[in-house]
Amino acid sequence: MNWSSLEALISGVNKYSTVFGRVWLSVVFVFRVMVYVVAAQRVWGDENKDFVCNTAQPGCTNVCYDHFFPISHIRLWALQLIFVTCPSLMVVGHVKYREKKDAAFTHSHKGTHLYANPGKKRGGLWWTYVVSLIFKAGFDTGFLCILYYVYEGYDMPRLSKCSLDPCPNTVDCYISRPTEKKIFTIFMVVSSALCILMCICEMVYLICKRIQKIFNKKYEANKRMFVENHELTPLAKPRSEFMSKSSIRVDPTASVQNLTNMKSEEETSKKMYIWL
Repeated sequence: MNWSSLEALISGVNKYSTVFGRVWLSVVFVFRVMVYVVAAQRVWGDENKDFVCNTAQPGCTNVCYDHFFPISHIRLWALQLIFVTCPSLMVVGHVKYREKKDAAFTHSHKGTHLYANPGKKRGGLWWTYVVSLIFKAGFDTGFLCILYYVYEGYDMPRLSKCSLDPCPNTVDCYISRPTEKKIFTIFMVVSSALCILMCICEMVYLICKRIQKIFNKKYEANKRMFVENHELTPLAKPRSEFMSKSSIRVDPTASVQNLTNMKSEEETSKKMYIWL
């Protein structure tokens, strides 16, 4: 399988992902795909050939091997990686659909764009992104449960006892390199759990950010409504209402003598006006 082409395709989601999404993609392709391609395939390459049982009965070894390994770890992990990475194609496909729709709208409306940014996680794209996270976390969780149920845990025993037909009695069967296989199994389980944690953190981050945006819009709408319904009134009356019509502005630089002379001249003019 050509994992490099799948990596190139899925890496396009990085442009639309959050920090948690980028960490998830790094964990998948560095700690899971690379380990799977470089080391795990070689470790499990001899599992059927080197599975030995202490009996010469024809068919006993094959039956016991099928009982202990109903599905190979390698094939199970390959299916897991395919199922886990495919939901990201939902986001890529949705963005491509938006870009195509925006190009058609721009062509028919003389340069006006339908989307300011087709890759912005708003509206339907936000829901597509969240659903893809749910699928990724669900597939990883499901495959971990399958691995635990099929192999009765994540351990790799050195000795297994088998009493199935056509074995004449209970025979001892030995697995090649059990410690090394156990280490790789635990490593893949831990990396899968880390990917599940990243998906959950990203979902919580997106939902909290969406709730915060809704509350901010509601607050701004209430603030606008309050301003429209309540006109601002002055707290105090203007100074002109407190000043009498006969009041005279006094020059602050005038001396006391000049003020006295001005007041006496004003009284003299009033008396003359009354006499006349």
